[in-house]
Amino acid sequence: MAELTLFATMVCPMPFALRKKMFHFLSENPIVAKVQYGLKITFIFVAVLFVDAVQRMVRIAQEGAAAKAKPDMVDARTETNYAARRFYAQRNLYLTGATLFLSLLLARVFYIVLDFIHVQENYTTLQTKVAKQSGASGENEELRKQIKELEAQLKVSQGKDRDFETLKKQAGQQNAEYNRLADEHNKATGSVSNKKAD
Repeated sequence: MAELTLFATMVCPMPFALRKKMFHFLSENPIVAKVQYGLKITFIFVAVLFVDAVQRMVRIAQEGAAAKAKPDMVDARTETNYAARRFYAQRNLYLTGATLFLSLLLARVFYIVLDFIHVQENYTTLQTKVAKQSGASGENEELRKQIKELEAQLKVSQGKDRDFETLKKQAGQQNAEYNRLADEHNKATGSVSNKKAD
């Protein structure tokens, strides 16, 4: 009954914070660890009793088969005694078997719920990290936009510098062409200027 009560307590719905406190207490408390150690020893004795109950069941079943083979030895007291012994052996088998089964079930459910609590804690910490990073990523996104704007302004200013350099080259080429044409015109007309060309 204690195992059934403990199992019902472990699997009943409760708030996560309460379940977390309860399972951390059960898994980390040294007094609970000593109680668990004592229970393990008790379950070893229960396992021995289970094996004994199985052997008694087999022996009583063999005696019943032998009694049915000899129909001349039927007595009401013998039959009642046989039925009582069989009932006690079956009762002991069911009680010890159920106790062992519930102990294994309790241990497994306890560790499953404990793993679930650890996974839930990790999930919440990851969610908080993601939330912090998303806030930082929003700032990063704003900074990226500013960088793109500055790069665009830099390209525009570099484009203006290139335009100025291109304009300067064109002016130089036009000046050289003008001087060449002026020299040809002067040769053709025969007029020579007193100024020296730059």
